[in-house]
Amino acid sequence: MRKLLLCLMFVIGSCTVSGSLLAQQGEMVVATKEAPPFVIKNDQGEFEGISIALFEEIAKARNLQFKYAEAELSDMIDGLESGKYDASIAALTVNADRESRIDFTHPYYTTGLAIAVPKDESRLMAAVSGFFSWKFFAALGGLCLLLLGVGLIVWLAERKGNKEQFGGGTAKGIGAGFWWAAVTMTTVGYGDKSPVTLGGRIVGFIWMFAAIIIISSFTAAIATSLTVSQLQTKVQGVDDLPGVKVLTLENSASAAFLENRDISFKTVASVNDGLAALQKGNADAMVYDKPILSYRINQGFSEEVTVLPDVIDRQDYSIGLPEGSQRREDFNTSLLRIINKPEWQETIDDYLGER
Repeated sequence: MRKLLLCLMFVIGSCTVSGSLLAQQGEMVVATKEAPPFVIKNDQGEFEGISIALFEEIAKARNLQFKYAEAELSDMIDGLESGKYDASIAALTVNADRESRIDFTHPYYTTGLAIAVPKDESRLMAAVSGFFSWKFFAALGGLCLLLLGVGLIVWLAERKGNKEQFGGGTAKGIGAGFWWAAVTMTTVGYGDKSPVTLGGRIVGFIWMFAAIIIISSFTAAIATSLTVSQLQTKVQGVDDLPGVKVLTLENSASAAFLENRDISFKTVASVNDGLAALQKGNADAMVYDKPILSYRINQGFSEEVTVLPDVIDRQDYSIGLPEGSQRREDFNTSLLRIINKPEWQETIDDYLGER
């Protein structure tokens, strides 16, 4: 009886080990998502990029069969927990929350978060373009109507007692009054037109003081639009982010960083959407992984958007694996061998450019 039980335990154990080996030798399902230049989806619908090149080198070294499954960032983590995926790779950042749920390999790329902002030239053009907005022309039109009204009043007061300066017909007289009102408001003081009647001088006295207030307010409004508002939206570092319009991607490490700093932000569907918002002046800054921002900007936003040089938070990219994965040690061994080869730096330079 004892021998029978031992044999039975041996058979069960052998089956368990065999099943485990078969599970490891089967086709892996690898979750990924577009994150150029780490994961790029080409015109044929195939994945390439820095992270893909690394994983395929590991798979080759370990003789692994695999297929990619495109997934959102949150699903890449959840799928590893549930057993839906055997690995996840993209620009996957290691952090404490994710580490508590899944395993990670050794980091294969170290970078950090950075801030993308509109270039100064873009802000200047935005300010200059304000002169050609309907609001500016509406204000200018209102000012002209005011000058015309004051000119009409002074003409009515002067048209009989000062025909030399305000005579010559209705149109010419009102035109002279308009000119006098404008010259008086701007304090140019040519002296070519001046009221001489009591009524005209009373109008002139009132207009002089009223014009000082009006021209001061108008000048202050223009100066504010060209200087103060521009300085308020200029971001030079992380300390300037509170109070400006900040963008990032949902469920990203940058979103967690901003939440920890109590910096309000809005999410966008992609890096391109965020950069387009900066380009159009609809946002002041975008916080995300520096190499991804730099790559996307070089692909089509380099004239209007730039990345600030400082890294504001370290980011380590790793391959995600299920908790307690038996592949982790093998992956780490192959990964360290690959990233220590000169060819690995050449791969990075091919996508990011020489440092």
